[in-house]
Amino acid sequence: MKVSDFDYHLPRGLIAQRPLERRDSSRMMVLAERGTHHRYFRDIPDYLQRGDTLVLNDTRVFPARLHGRKKTGGRVEALLVRELEGNTWWCLLKGRGLGEGTELEFGDGISGRVTSKVRENGSARYLVDFRCRGRLEEVIDEVGTMPTPPYIKEELEEGERYQTVYARHRGSIAAPTAGFHFTEELLGRIEEMGVGIAWVTLHVGTGTFQPVRTDAVEDHRMEPEYYTITEENAEAINRTRGRLFACGTTTLKALESAAGEGGKIRAGEGWSDLFIYPGYAFRSRVENLITNFHLPRSTLIMLVSAFAGRDRILKAYREAVEMGYRFYSFGDSMLILGREGR
Repeated sequence: MKVSDFDYHLPRGLIAQRPLERRDSSRMMVLAERGTHHRYFRDIPDYLQRGDTLVLNDTRVFPARLHGRKKTGGRVEALLVRELEGNTWWCLLKGRGLGEGTELEFGDGISGRVTSKVRENGSARYLVDFRCRGRLEEVIDEVGTMPTPPYIKEELEEGERYQTVYARHRGSIAAPTAGFHFTEELLGRIEEMGVGIAWVTLHVGTGTFQPVRTDAVEDHRMEPEYYTITEENAEAINRTRGRLFACGTTTLKALESAAGEGGKIRAGEGWSDLFIYPGYAFRSRVENLITNFHLPRSTLIMLVSAFAGRDRILKAYREAVEMGYRFYSFGDSMLILGREGR
């Protein structure tokens, strides 16, 4: 299977640069068995009913981007990916002449030294020993910035707009953007209907947004991402009498990673390098998926293609372009009703 099979044309002007003033006022394309409907996200209760369960990813993004300079003067940008121990982190670095031994300065008493450089999946990753007052994790809020995607060119005025309203457990370097459309009021309405809400935590890392640099889909390898599901939430999901709705590709990935015999969700934690693309045999009981519109040739468009069918997804994307939908993180929403081959 070729990566080019998941390409599509997107005019640059349809890439949303800022969030809407009201989260649930985004448009929502509904892919149903009997055709496509065009609604607003605030209408999503129309597609839920008593006994259903909505599963949400409650991870929280931390300000993982640091701007600084090499000690010799050149600019550098660091994205914190994973803490190993103490103040040693795996990072993605932008800058010239970066290698083992490079000294970095980030201001506010924070500096670092590159101790290792490795190349994986076509990109370089750096091990950096940071020096600062206390743990970097404890001071990053004062000096770091939100790691918004590179296609968002405008500065984000409110950092909380790159969080879901239910973000609780800190650890992501990118947001689970399908959940951006929910408001506290909308979630309250859904609960009042008798729809259960369950939670998983998957900390979004490079595995979710890493570009696919291979020609063949099967040759790509996903970076592991940490997830956890509590006993309480696993039980809530497993006892669902109605339908399961997963909000976001990261939520679906966590559920698939934890699914056992008969689709039962097992409580626990771990690192998932699960790569879902067409031909994947789904294990969980998730029948419906809330998602955004994803980048061409990305692992995310491959995942939704596995869930709904590649031809169906690409046809929907062409229609979304024709109708002027907003794309990517701050863009509009898609509700997929019914998993292919279920």
